[in-house]
Amino acid sequence: MTESLAVSPAGPPAGTFVVGVDAGATSTRVAVHALDGTRVGYATAGAGNPSAHGLARAVEAIGAALEGALRGVDASRVVASLAGVAGRIDALEPELAKVWAGLGVAEGPRVAGDVAIAYVAGTPEPSGSLLLSGTGAVAARIEDHELVTLADGLGWLLGDAGSGFWIGRAAARAVVATLDRGSRDGLLVRLVAADFLGAGSPGEAGTEAGVAWGASPRADADRIVRLAQADHMRLAALSRLVSRAAAEGDPMAVRIVGEAAGHLVSTVLRVHLSGPVVLAGSVLTSEGPVRDAVRELLARADPIDARRAGSVATARDAAGAAAWLAARTGGLLSPDRARELHPVFTRPPAVPSIRC
Repeated sequence: MTESLAVSPAGPPAGTFVVGVDAGATSTRVAVHALDGTRVGYATAGAGNPSAHGLARAVEAIGAALEGALRGVDASRVVASLAGVAGRIDALEPELAKVWAGLGVAEGPRVAGDVAIAYVAGTPEPSGSLLLSGTGAVAARIEDHELVTLADGLGWLLGDAGSGFWIGRAAARAVVATLDRGSRDGLLVRLVAADFLGAGSPGEAGTEAGVAWGASPRADADRIVRLAQADHMRLAALSRLVSRAAAEGDPMAVRIVGEAAGHLVSTVLRVHLSGPVVLAGSVLTSEGPVRDAVRELLARADPIDARRAGSVATARDAAGAAAWLAARTGGLLSPDRARELHPVFTRPPAVPSIRC
């Protein structure tokens, strides 16, 4: 006779697990946790965004990561799953249910947006705001763990102010304008030129040495423009050069950092009412000038309106956050116990995960 894993009023059966998925445009992560927060499985795979990469590819990536994370785990003891998916579509949930069933998990995952999960990765509080800046940028108001309002997130061409792409494009624009005026002066100018005109691969130069300068600064500007137009997404990688130059006091980089932070804080204050502000995305979870400037501006903004007073937190592991939310909303953890275990679920993996 098959043991029933239904949760009784007395609580879930011992030895049960929850699954969390963080599926984005570049990678997918799956975490399997026991109800005390212990991580028993973790794996990564390729892009899991069905809108950007197609339903079949997203399902394949999520399935591969789930299979890897379940190695050595009794899949029949998984009692709840939640998938945070960028670009989620209605057809995804039934397809994932098939994958879960094929791997021995009785019930498929609930599918949520990645924005709400990014917020949960930073705090156990049910309501607050998210400010995310990675390649793109968006702010969101979360109420009772559900997304209610978005600001920006309008894409690299018309929006995403303060994002990594926005910062990189601002740097490239300022650099080519300097070159167009006949000057090669400035640390950021030399770093960006090394990235575009050096011998290294795109985004890997990171050094001022070995720049293949052209016959004139204007010729250098023309070359950078042509290369940027041929691969506009490489501009996002320039954001790290802006951070480096700003940390060394380069005026052009310092100005770009200030403008980026101003845009980001203005965006989140459009939606923020109360509770914590969670910082997410590579630009804001990495130590650096942009993160520092954003935190400083938020600290100044809070006294403007008492409703806005709240802590600033940093997002941690989103797959673990999804597993935590699966347990929390599934009634497997009491509110007090869930709050206590949140740091355990969201702790970043200490060792490399399985790559699928």
